[in-house]
Amino acid sequence: MRILLVEDDPDLTRQLKLALADAGYAVDHAPDGEEAQFLGETEPYDAVILDLGLPKVDGVSVLERWRRGSVTTPVLILTARGAWSDKVAGFDAGADDYLAKPFHTEELLARLRALLRRSAGHAAPSLSCGALRLDPRAARASVNGEPLRLTSLEYRLLHYMMMHQGRVIGRTELVEHLYDQDFDRDSNTIEVFIGRLRKKLGADRIETVRGLGYRLTPLEGESTE
Repeated sequence: MRILLVEDDPDLTRQLKLALADAGYAVDHAPDGEEAQFLGETEPYDAVILDLGLPKVDGVSVLERWRRGSVTTPVLILTARGAWSDKVAGFDAGADDYLAKPFHTEELLARLRALLRRSAGHAAPSLSCGALRLDPRAARASVNGEPLRLTSLEYRLLHYMMMHQGRVIGRTELVEHLYDQDFDRDSNTIEVFIGRLRKKLGADRIETVRGLGYRLTPLEGESTE
C-alpha cells in the first residue's frame, strides 16, 4: 500500500516516514502544497496524510483542487489542536478523517488502517482469504495459523492483493502500489515476488490471468469467511 505524506515539519516527517515504513507502507513525501497537488494528481496513492498548514499552497486548497479534478484517494488531514474551523473546512473540502496535533503515532496508524479498509470495502480489522490471514496492525500473515516469514516487499504485495482479492490486478498497478517514488521500478520483479509468495502460500492461491495480471483467491473448498 502506497501513501503520500504531505508535511513541512522535518522532524515530524522523519518520525512518520519511519513509522509508516515499519508498518509496511511505501511512502512518498511532499513538503509543500504545490508538490502535493502535483503528486496527488499524477500518482496512484492508496491514501494521503495531509497537513493543512503548508507553504506555497495550503492543505485545504490542495484538497479542494484534488476533488475538483476527480482525485478520489482517501485523505486524512492533520490539524492544529482545537482548530475546529480547520476540521470543518477540511471535511467540506473532501477529507475522510482528521487527526489533531500533537498526536500519538499509533493513533495515526490506526486511523490510516481504518481509512484503507473502508476505501477497499472491508469492515474487519484483519483480512482473510480462505485459510490465509493478514493482520495489518501487526504486519503479519499466516496460513492455517502458521506464521509466514515475508520480506517487506512480499508483505506489501500480499497486503495489496488481499485488499483487492478476487480482482485481476495488472503488473503495472502492482508496481505503482508496491514501490515509493524514488525506487528503481521494474515490472519484471513482480513475477519474482509472485513466485516467492506462491512458494509460501501455495501455488494455487495466486492465479495468473494471461495478458492481464494476477488474482488472489481461496483454494477450492476453503471458506471465504
